[in-house]
Amino acid sequence: MKRASVAVAVAASLALASPVAPVVHAAAAEKGKRPKLEVRVLPRFGFSPLNALAIAELKGGDDHEDLYCPEIDWEWDDGGRSITEPDCPAYEPGVTKIERRFSAEHLFKRAGNYAIKVTLRRNGDQVAQGSVRLEVKPGPGDPTIEE
Repeated sequence: MKRASVAVAVAASLALASPVAPVVHAAAAEKGKRPKLEVRVLPRFGFSPLNALAIAELKGGDDHEDLYCPEIDWEWDDGGRSITEPDCPAYEPGVTKIERRFSAEHLFKRAGNYAIKVTLRRNGDQVAQGSVRLEVKPGPGDPTIEE
C-alpha cells in the first residue's frame, strides 16, 4: 500500500514540475497552416496521342491572401508549358473567396513517362507546388516507335 501512494506522489510531483503541452483541437491545430497543392491527372495512363486533364487542388489549411488569384504554371515535362495569368478584382478580407481548384488540358504526342509539375505564384513568389506522374504508351503513328 505504501509503495502505491509513494508512486502516486512522485508521479504527481513530476507532473507539476514538467511543462504540460496544451491540448489543441484538430480544427484549431489546422488554423494557420498552409494548404497543400495536390495534383492528379486523368487518365493516369494511356496511348499516344493522349489528351490529358490535369487538376490541381489546394487541400486543407487556411485561405491566405497570397493564395488569391495566383499565376498558374503548368510544366508538362515534354517541352511544353502553360501559364495562366488571371485578371482578378482586389482582395477583400472576409469577402473574397479563394479559388482552390484549377485545371488544364494538354496533348501528349509521344510515348514516355512524364512528371507534370504545377506551381502557383503570387507577385512572382511561389506559394504552392505539386506534381503527378503520367505514363503514355506508344500508340499508332507514335514517332518513338520508329526511333
